[in-house]
Amino acid sequence: MDVAIITIGDELLIGQVVDTNSAWIGKIMNDNGFKVVHKVAIGDNEDDIISAINAANKMAALILVTGGLGPTKDDITMRTLCKYYGCNLHFSEETYQNIDRIFIKNGRAMNELTRNQAIVPDNCIVIQNQVGTAPCTWFERDNHILISMPGVPSEMKWLMTYEILPRLNKRFKQDIHIQHRTFWVTGYAESALAIRLSDFENNLPSCVKLAYLPQLGIIRLRLSAYTRSEKEAENALNSLQNQLEELLESNIMPDGDKTPEVIAGEKLRSLGQTIGTAESCTGGSIAALLTSVSGSSDYFVGSIVAYANAVKQDILGVSENDLKKYGAVSRQVVEQMAKGALRVLGCNWAISTSGIAGPGGGTLQKPVGTIWIAVANKNEVVSKEYCFNTTREQNIQRTVNMTLMLLLEMLNQELLS
Repeated sequence: MDVAIITIGDELLIGQVVDTNSAWIGKIMNDNGFKVVHKVAIGDNEDDIISAINAANKMAALILVTGGLGPTKDDITMRTLCKYYGCNLHFSEETYQNIDRIFIKNGRAMNELTRNQAIVPDNCIVIQNQVGTAPCTWFERDNHILISMPGVPSEMKWLMTYEILPRLNKRFKQDIHIQHRTFWVTGYAESALAIRLSDFENNLPSCVKLAYLPQLGIIRLRLSAYTRSEKEAENALNSLQNQLEELLESNIMPDGDKTPEVIAGEKLRSLGQTIGTAESCTGGSIAALLTSVSGSSDYFVGSIVAYANAVKQDILGVSENDLKKYGAVSRQVVEQMAKGALRVLGCNWAISTSGIAGPGGGTLQKPVGTIWIAVANKNEVVSKEYCFNTTREQNIQRTVNMTLMLLLEMLNQELLS
């Protein structure tokens, strides 16, 4: 079944709130065999809501809507849906009791605005929201279904998980199995990778699609199989994965559905080893990513943000002569930073970065975007130089990405040895 997603709220359009709802809905619907074909974010405007529904109806039999169900005047989704479906509002005692239960549980008193959320359309299925005050409504007309949910992510996710998906799966048995397999690729620009994979892509079976998902400095490849069974999808993806690994060799890594910091943590944990960072131009960004993963205390020991040369010298033991001769942005310095981190932090692995993020500080010999990274363990230090030459934010993010990918490459070698 084809699905369209509509997210409603002025806050989404002005960047005040990031629309995470549609991404979450898209993934869970796909996991359940539904195909998302359309997604749009619109403001709290009656004409825009109606136009969005009309457009979605032309593309999908199921429309999932979030947002605009609050008790304030700017939330107009419920009234607009009543107008669209030609129905009236009425007071629902069941909905009122559900809202009252939630308020009593939280030790709060209900006010008139919240009481009004018990006023619902009279020709739809009302699904009670057990974690919030705004009810979910299910409309049907002309073989199309529209389900309106609150915009609060926790409430939407509860309704999707425990009410909507079970009802949809019971009613609509999907005749297609959708399965994805994602990979991280390094060492290629998107256009160069497309050229490299041209013959591979031209010979894909009709049931499989290939997507390029570029990020700063790295690319994710996604193979999507649309088959009639899980076994058929698994066989197709296994064969294609083997072909990709032959074509791209060490430049491709599986587990692309996970972030590099999660994969790195899993590998470190499986090795029973630890890691620390010595960062200059990235200012602790790599440490922040590694520790954003739950359970990272199993393997992450600490970080030294060695922005000043004095810190590089006094704490990490970088040679003063090398700093003067080669500069802070050099192979010699970044490798000594990594070795120093191993020693000072007492870890098995160390990451180090030093570069000119910009916009100032560049020279003819070392322009803005010149970056050195290193990854070290007790046996070796591997360092690489990059010349990114983009904005400060992009230079930092590219450095983070490339450093983590180098770490993953070395961890893979360690696991294979």
